[in-house]
Amino acid sequence: MAVNPRPLTEQATPHVLGLFRIVTALLFTCHGASSIFGLLGGTHGGHSLPVGQWPGWWAALIQLVGGALVLLGLGTRPAALLCSGSMAYAYFTVHQEHALWPIQNGGEPSVLFCWTFLTIAVVGPGSLALDSLLRRSTVDSRLTGPVREPAKSAA
Repeated sequence: MAVNPRPLTEQATPHVLGLFRIVTALLFTCHGASSIFGLLGGTHGGHSLPVGQWPGWWAALIQLVGGALVLLGLGTRPAALLCSGSMAYAYFTVHQEHALWPIQNGGEPSVLFCWTFLTIAVVGPGSLALDSLLRRSTVDSRLTGPVREPAKSAA
């Protein structure tokens, strides 16, 4: 039996990162679903935001769609960067004007989501991402070439 020379923590890193991405994106997606559909009780007391209301409805749309993309691992890096930017915008336009520190202005979730999604955008999705599966199937099809029908005889 061969022993893997890599430490267990190194072997687990892509899987832990993938689970971290999934859990974070699920929480973020729930914020969007709460604001757009009035689900889960959320910050709007079970009411949805008016469609197109600036900036809340648009932020919720980014949370819902961007969060779902990051959750699935589809276009993870650009989706995570968009999610990160939306939370930076939320922090500086909504929370920062009330007080300097996030603990004082209620901006901790915005700050945490901002830095978390920036980390995912830089580090990548880890394991369990659909992008990896799609990339692998594309590489496999390039290696095996196109499927061709056998030639038919002219009988």
